[in-house]
Amino acid sequence: ILVLVADAAGKVLGEARTPTRAAEGPDAVIGRIVESVRAAAADAGIDVKSLAGAGVSSPGPIDVFEGVITNPPNLPGWEDVPLARLLAERLGVPTLLENDANCGAVGEHEYGAGRGYRHMIYVTISTGIGGGIIIDDELYYGASGAAGEVGHIGVSVDGPVCGAGHVGCLEAFASGTAIANRAREMIAAGGLPRTARLAEHSPPLSAETVYLAGQQGESEATAIIESAGRYLGIGLASMINVFNPQAIVIGGGLVNMGETMLAPALETARARAFEQSFGDVRIVEWELGERVAALGAITVARKRQALAGG
Repeated sequence: ILVLVADAAGKVLGEARTPTRAAEGPDAVIGRIVESVRAAAADAGIDVKSLAGAGVSSPGPIDVFEGVITNPPNLPGWEDVPLARLLAERLGVPTLLENDANCGAVGEHEYGAGRGYRHMIYVTISTGIGGGIIIDDELYYGASGAAGEVGHIGVSVDGPVCGAGHVGCLEAFASGTAIANRAREMIAAGGLPRTARLAEHSPPLSAETVYLAGQQGESEATAIIESAGRYLGIGLASMINVFNPQAIVIGGGLVNMGETMLAPALETARARAFEQSFGDVRIVEWELGERVAALGAITVARKRQALAGG
């Protein structure tokens, strides 16, 4: 749980962090969120009641308009939890809920690498792959608020299954989970000895483990990441061809793999996108880092309150 207190210009005035410990269930986590908000407000030297409002960035699926977390796979027991209402009651301030990838898009558009672009897509690559779409300087929600699931763009007619149970989607080929799964398959077949040793010394095996093994000279490990990068490029080309954005901002933990993943992604995107559309877009790394979703949540809350006349 990361809580930021910021002013309207996005300047961070206070901050607090605590482990989520999601396995303890909604009541315990909500209690820690409230405690963290109070701690961040104290760090900023203000009282919680003086906050204009609160924005919450949450993994999906969620009902954005009702402020309800419906059934996120990484939060056990969170089925139809009205988080926005519960936090508003306990904090005493208006509270709004938003998808974490959408928050990332808004954060980078408002304060980061997406500043100045009317048409922008944010792609976050970590355990999974998520995204948010900005069109004409506004977050695009789609018919029911579910737009932006770029991790589920189809990149193959078959292959591994993603966390949502879909076959052949971008997340199943290019996420951190996908990289780690491919490494496990190769280790089971007798390959990747360096990756296997690193995982034994510092479990569990992750995409970062594979990347480190590649940096230490294991070419097969590097090849896994390069392959993931090429699939990422297929997904980026689809986004470019469909939306013709001015910028695609890439964030998330796998950005730390640098050119090993991003170079094949850009090469593939260039080869598969229309020349005109590829010429229109800048593909850049995020600027806000781990604060991106929290700053985006603050911005979403502020803008929705303004629209509501609050």
